[in-house]
Amino acid sequence: MDEPVIGPESEVPLEELLDLYGAVGWTAYTGHPEVLRKAIEGSSYVVTARMGDRLVGLARAVSDDATVCYLQDVLVHPEAQREGTGRKLVEAVLERYRSVRQKVLLTDDEKAQRAFYEALGYKEIRDFGEGTLRAFVRFD
Repeated sequence: MDEPVIGPESEVPLEELLDLYGAVGWTAYTGHPEVLRKAIEGSSYVVTARMGDRLVGLARAVSDDATVCYLQDVLVHPEAQREGTGRKLVEAVLERYRSVRQKVLLTDDEKAQRAFYEALGYKEIRDFGEGTLRAFVRFD
């Protein structure tokens, strides 16, 4: 398989987004295409992986560019997984926000995801020690 090209992208066609999000089973996004479009447009930074003209990966962040960066989505098409693409996407986001102190993400509780993010320097909140940090989330 050829090496994907990683780079920032300000406008990704909705059809490509739906194909990629659908390929990884993220139906909470694909079921509401206009919400997905708005989320991408409202992101502070979007980086993509392309093989030729085909979108095979995407990572996006929401940040104030000073104190916090939320790594919101990291997706790699199943056909392009296990090739280092996800790592390169996250590294591109981390490089863009290298001066930001807090880099936060919320993800599914899966062993492989934990290993992936730990390899990139992330730690689970509970691993910071007893009572030092607490995280809250609310879904509506």
